[in-house]
Amino acid sequence: MSAQNPKPHPDAVAEARRREMATEHLLFGTVRFLAQRHPELLDELEGSLAHLWDPVEGEARDDEAVRTIARRIIKGLRAEG
Repeated sequence: MSAQNPKPHPDAVAEARRREMATEHLLFGTVRFLAQRHPELLDELEGSLAHLWDPVEGEARDDEAVRTIARRIIKGLRAEG
């Protein structure tokens, strides 16, 4: 079997977005799997949201927007439970 070196995608932004989507999918699936077996996990995650922040600096920073997204994800996981 020969080593394959895929060519980097010419659009770095599109490639980064695809990696992000793939990572989110895998993490969401992992949390869903664990939460089905350990429902208290979602309570722990929800309780940790006060520590979640937006890494962007300046006027664009919106910690609460990041927390809102996390709350929606947790809400979706609870609905699936």
